[in-house]
Amino acid sequence: MARRISRPTDSPARVQRESTRAASEGAAADAPSEAAAAGSFAVPKDELPCHVAIIMDGNRRWAKARGLTEMEGHSAGVEATREIIRNAVRRDIGVLSLYAFSRENWARSDEEVAGLMFLLDKVLRNETEELKRQGARVRLLGRIEELPPADRLSIEQALDATSGGTRLQLNIAFNYSGRTELVDAARKLVAQGLSPEQIDEDVLAGSLYTAGLPDPDMVIRTGGEQRLSNFLIWQAAYAEFYFSPILWPDFGPDAFDAALLEYASRQRRFGR
Repeated sequence: MARRISRPTDSPARVQRESTRAASEGAAADAPSEAAAAGSFAVPKDELPCHVAIIMDGNRRWAKARGLTEMEGHSAGVEATREIIRNAVRRDIGVLSLYAFSRENWARSDEEVAGLMFLLDKVLRNETEELKRQGARVRLLGRIEELPPADRLSIEQALDATSGGTRLQLNIAFNYSGRTELVDAARKLVAQGLSPEQIDEDVLAGSLYTAGLPDPDMVIRTGGEQRLSNFLIWQAAYAEFYFSPILWPDFGPDAFDAALLEYASRQRRFGR
């Protein structure tokens, strides 16, 4: 029997989960030709994004199309994540932000939420040494204090163990919400006693979960949907967006390279 999940009191899920869920998600999208487009990769570093953010979507649809359970889909998504992290290091991407669990995801069933928490704990315990070898430094984006104690401990241990990483800043957005992030930033500034005149964009940015990091140059979303879903809504103001129909478990290094090639072909104007 799945353990009962204690959800944050102000989580959107407190209201959402009482209603009937919408019709089940559609069948998995076929992997398009973009996966083959990255056959030869030769892009100068200064044409690549420094910070790539990814909304990893499609695990459940991938599983449903194969007659598998939701958790088997999420487990397959973990395997895809491992390969993308390795490829990000290979391509010398400085910052990689992965949207793993939103505060809205508390609306899912107790069984699925408990399974996702279990996967987080398992991945952090099993992958920390590999992340250290890759030169990755882990940072959590989200309200860690709302997570179960055991999960908080795993996160804190991974943060400490990878603190010396210099090749890749790996941000895991877990129990994350862009709007909640802005609320937390505003509360921090109020607690510091700043006057309205002292608050500008730089001051606010310095109070976000991503303080000290560059904004994402590129936001990738897999699974065919074309929306931000409350992810890095402040930081992504000038990001390039790349939407792929490939479901996350099938989004491998070639598909990632295709996204990087697309980024390199664009001209960023920043309003000019």
